[in-house]
Amino acid sequence: MSDDVWSAVAEKHDSPKAAAAAKAPSGPAKAPGTSGAAKAKGPTGAAKKVALKVSAVRSVSAEDRAADKKSLGQVRKTVVFLGAVAIAYALYLVFSGQVDEFVSSLAGVDLSWIVAGVVCFLFYYVFGILAYVLSVAADPDCPVGIRDLMSVEASGVFFMRLTPNSAGAPPAQIFRLTRAGMSAGAASALNFTRTIIYETGEGVFAAIMLLFCGGYFYETFGDVTLIGLFLFGFKVVQVGGFIALCLLPRPVMAVGNWALRFANRRKWLKDDKYEKYYEVVNTQVMEFSRAFKRAARNVPEMLATMVVTLLQLGCMYALPYFVLRSFGEPADFLVCLASGSMLELLVNAVPLPGGAGGAEVGFAYLFKGMYGVHLTAGFVIWRAIEYLLPVIIAAPCMGLRSTSGESINRRAKRVWKRLRGAVGGKGGSGSGRGLGRGRGGVTVKPVAKKKAPSGAGTGTGAGASDVEARIAAGKAAAAKKKAQKGA
Repeated sequence: MSDDVWSAVAEKHDSPKAAAAAKAPSGPAKAPGTSGAAKAKGPTGAAKKVALKVSAVRSVSAEDRAADKKSLGQVRKTVVFLGAVAIAYALYLVFSGQVDEFVSSLAGVDLSWIVAGVVCFLFYYVFGILAYVLSVAADPDCPVGIRDLMSVEASGVFFMRLTPNSAGAPPAQIFRLTRAGMSAGAASALNFTRTIIYETGEGVFAAIMLLFCGGYFYETFGDVTLIGLFLFGFKVVQVGGFIALCLLPRPVMAVGNWALRFANRRKWLKDDKYEKYYEVVNTQVMEFSRAFKRAARNVPEMLATMVVTLLQLGCMYALPYFVLRSFGEPADFLVCLASGSMLELLVNAVPLPGGAGGAEVGFAYLFKGMYGVHLTAGFVIWRAIEYLLPVIIAAPCMGLRSTSGESINRRAKRVWKRLRGAVGGKGGSGSGRGLGRGRGGVTVKPVAKKKAPSGAGTGTGAGASDVEARIAAGKAAAAKKKAQKGA
């Protein structure tokens, strides 16, 4: 941050007592241009140093804080709901007579494949952080650090699974971005752009899987494949709506305002809700559009983020493969990947926490032929890795915060400079140039100086005689050259 920004932070966050002391007329005025601690005269007349405290707490708006608390309230309701679902599932196993098959299948599980599946899903989290890093790395003044982005991604993983239709994820992520120092508008725009890329990635991944495995789905499930095509079409429409919102903000704003007025006049929408949504439509839509267009100008960055997002989704879709191999059954990796993609589209279409109901039905339908008698145990293990484990891991990571205040862009440049210095060094202490780069400082190339003869400049001794001899020789050469030209 610049000095002006730090001064503003100090003025905003100083305690009332310190502010009153600063306004008191008893202390002498500080001369312009001075810095450091303020000085005030003590009882003896001697100058006394008064330390100025600067709060490093980053401001968070009351609206963002309230939205985060609301998301946590939704989580508590979801935990109760999921507890009821777990009890109902256990009763289903008992009354359907599948308990023996369930226990025997779990007893024969190869834990090494389960561990591999857990590691695979951990990379889902790593790639998610990397996608956020790529989104902010081009801005040298962005205050968000790596640990801040770890908190943001963990919040997305946590609230995506524990709130209906993932509604609690955006407010929680925006809250943590503003806590890291971003403005509310910039944080909302960054989160919205990331959401668009993620949703687009789901559609692109499903399209690739249908291209390679469409024949398998039709041969295995027949006309039911149309349900998968419908889910894919729904995802395309959803992504198209997001892109229209970003590229055509003014028509979207006009339609949105008309819909709000229409609903408010018929008392379908209360006045407080109307004002809230009116501000969103007329302020944030344009901010989202500007942020998306800025990001879209940097095509390499967008493509890199999309590639990372596809790798992230692949880590989640591949989990059924690892679970199936843990039972010692043969598995086709590409088919498992395609089935996992279709299953996730179905889970996202169910507006319940974690897609409860859709996950159970979709897994049973898509993987029954692969798992056979291990279907029930396979679903429980898959659900534990894909749903419960991420919640447990993400919960403590949501409190992470960066403390340096240095942007990722500046850090990356400094590290790159050091790497170049390390690669360009000649070993040992190295030359002055290589050593300077290795420290990351300013490289100063020393100017080679000619060795002056001893005694030069004193006008006495052998040095003076040598200089006089050179001058005489030069004059003689010039006279000879002039004579040759005259001849």
